[in-house]
Amino acid sequence: MKTKTIIFTAILIVIVTINQFIGTENHYHPEFREKQNNSGVAYAYPPGVGILTKSKNCLSCHVNNGLWGDEENNIIDILDKDSKKSFRQPDGSFLIEVKRFESKTVFTVIGRKDDGKSDMPYRNAWTYIDPKTIETNSLSKFAPGWECNLQLACRIVGDKLEGYENAKITSLPMTIRPADAAQNAELSWQIMLTKGESQKGNAKEGMKGNYFEKKVKLKVVE
Repeated sequence: MKTKTIIFTAILIVIVTINQFIGTENHYHPEFREKQNNSGVAYAYPPGVGILTKSKNCLSCHVNNGLWGDEENNIIDILDKDSKKSFRQPDGSFLIEVKRFESKTVFTVIGRKDDGKSDMPYRNAWTYIDPKTIETNSLSKFAPGWECNLQLACRIVGDKLEGYENAKITSLPMTIRPADAAQNAELSWQIMLTKGESQKGNAKEGMKGNYFEKKVKLKVVE
């Protein structure tokens, strides 16, 4: 009897989850209304840049209207997974050097220093994209010839990382690997710090956010 109850409960949870998924309309970005999958759900957010559409950057859908435009209090960095050393260069760009056919894992760290008083963003979105690929039909919009396991993400703050104890951050690992055809490349790293929810059908309303764009240079070491 206990086993049957557990099985019934599990089936009920699955049914409720499926119904919620099918019944959810995420038309925050009007340009996706005609681009839906079979479940009726439209996908947007970081993939809206170059992947699902030809949009050049996040501001094609969102507005730069947040409270976090002062970069001195923001944390926007790429760290080596092992050494935790930043790849930031003196000019503000990032340089990641990787031996051909070898993998390198880095941390994408985004957030803001927490003074306990200011209104803080609670969700960060980002994408690494090669601007040259936006107009192409390639399924990958990362640097050609480079393998990547986490090109983009949208994540709620709250991750823990040594050295960032007094900040609200997101921190996720990304592994890249230059394959046979990989060459030196330059990526556009697009970031948004956000709070609130976009209105259905109009992504420019409801959500507060600040947009930042950084250059990330990938170098193949032979």
